[in-house]
Amino acid sequence: MHIRIGTRGSDLALWQANHVKSQLENNGNTVTITIIKTQGDKIQDLSFDKLEGKGFFTKEIESALIDKEVDLAVHSHKDLETTPPEGLVIAAVSEREDPAELLLINKNRVTSNLDWELKEGASIGTSSARRKSLVKAHRPDLEIKELRGNVPTRIQKLRDGNYDSILLAKAGVSRLTIDLSEFHVVELNPKIVVPAPAQGVLALQIRGHETELFNEIQKLNNPWVQKQIAIERKVLNLMEGGCQLPLGVYCDSENVYVSYTNQWETGSKYFVFSYSDTEELAHEIVSFLKLNE
Repeated sequence: MHIRIGTRGSDLALWQANHVKSQLENNGNTVTITIIKTQGDKIQDLSFDKLEGKGFFTKEIESALIDKEVDLAVHSHKDLETTPPEGLVIAAVSEREDPAELLLINKNRVTSNLDWELKEGASIGTSSARRKSLVKAHRPDLEIKELRGNVPTRIQKLRDGNYDSILLAKAGVSRLTIDLSEFHVVELNPKIVVPAPAQGVLALQIRGHETELFNEIQKLNNPWVQKQIAIERKVLNLMEGGCQLPLGVYCDSENVYVSYTNQWETGSKYFVFSYSDTEELAHEIVSFLKLNE
């Protein structure tokens, strides 16, 4: 088949698109990539929780898919709205890169006697409401400063001294094989510092009626990851959340780990639920979260 991939133009998005392109080519397909600019790429001066609506890294790509300008959209799964546009489906999900958060610290701001190994009162860069709520819960002394831009841009801002530290998803750094030797790196346990639902997973989205393409994309699907993130994403869906919601959900084979608050400024609360592969589990988690808001 000839398959046209639509993607954002950041280094990480292009890595993701080319990763899927290679897999499809290995299965005998010809593949091209089209770069599509999204609202989230265009607006760089607002934090995520101040942007209007949801899906601001995906809507334009989904529109191109609906309009048949591309055949396959490759997304970071955590960026997708939990209710897809009519006519579009997720045909496959990728293997899961390590979902942990990384804390990168300029070496002159490191201390060994505090949680996260970061000096008291240091500045920390992030624009994610979830990450802000986690900072408030674990290190309320830190000064939170807004940080936008793609992964290399954010790291450069740390290098330039605009921040003492920044929070990033480990998955993006790993995929781009970025040299972090100039920084002190702290990997935060995802069972405690809970990542975004589906963090580290790619979503492969197509038009729903295209059976032949669906069957081809399904060859790339990871059934265990699909099962795992279905619970994480269902919790997000039932909470009616997007990037603006201070919610972390991470599912392993034994437990579901959740961090949540309805206002990031108050700091997230932390919960652990026993894992079960059922639709009811997500509903039970959400009922509990709403009772404990």
